[in-house]
Amino acid sequence: MISKLPRWVEYGSFILSLVAGLVNSVGLLGFKHQSISHLSGIATQFGTGIVNSTFIDVFHLLLILLSFLIGAAISGYFIRGGALKLGRNYSSLLYLEAVLLFGAIYFLTKDSLNGHYLASAACGLQNALATTYSGAVIRTTHVSGIFTDLGIMLGAKIRGEEFDKRKALLFMLIIVGFITGGILGAYLFSLYKFYALIIPATICILLALAYSFYKAKVSQ
Repeated sequence: MISKLPRWVEYGSFILSLVAGLVNSVGLLGFKHQSISHLSGIATQFGTGIVNSTFIDVFHLLLILLSFLIGAAISGYFIRGGALKLGRNYSSLLYLEAVLLFGAIYFLTKDSLNGHYLASAACGLQNALATTYSGAVIRTTHVSGIFTDLGIMLGAKIRGEEFDKRKALLFMLIIVGFITGGILGAYLFSLYKFYALIIPATICILLALAYSFYKAKVSQ
C-alpha cells in the first residue's frame, strides 16, 4: 500500500512522464520514426535488422540500445539504490539529463546521429532515477508496464481484493503525463523541429530546482 505516498512523488512522476512522452514523440517524428524513450521497438528493429538491414543501420540501433543502458548506469551509480527517497541528489541527474537533451539538439540540427544517442542516454538516465516506491514500480519513460500493473489491480479488484486507489492514481498520472507529452511534442515539432527538445530540457532544469528547494525546506 502506498497510502502515505508524498505528493512530490506523484507530481514528479507526472512531469517526468510528460518529458519522456515529449522526447519520444520528437523521436518518432524526427529520428527516422524511431521511439527513443523505450527500447522494445528498437530491440525488435535491431533483431530484424540483422537479417534485413545493412551493417550500418544495425550498428546504429545497437548504439541507441547501449546509450540507453549507459544513461541508466549513470543513475544507478549515483543513486545507489532503486527506491525513491527524499534526500537523494536527483537534482544533479536532472541537470545532466537537460545537458544531454541540449547536446542532442545541437547534433540533431546538424544531421548527426550523435543526437540520437544523447537523447537515448537522457531517457535511460531518467528511467533509472527511481525503480520502486513502496511496492509500486515507477517507470516514467514508457507505459507498457504501467498499463499491465493497472490491469492486474483491476482484475484483483473484480476478484474481491482491496483496490489501492493511491497506487492507481500514480499510474494514471504517469499514463496521462506520457500521452500529454506526446501531444505537446507533436505540436512543438511541427513548429520548431528538433528545437522542440528545448522544452523537456528546460522542464528538467525547473524540476531539479523545485526538488532542491523542497528538499532544503523539508530539511530545515
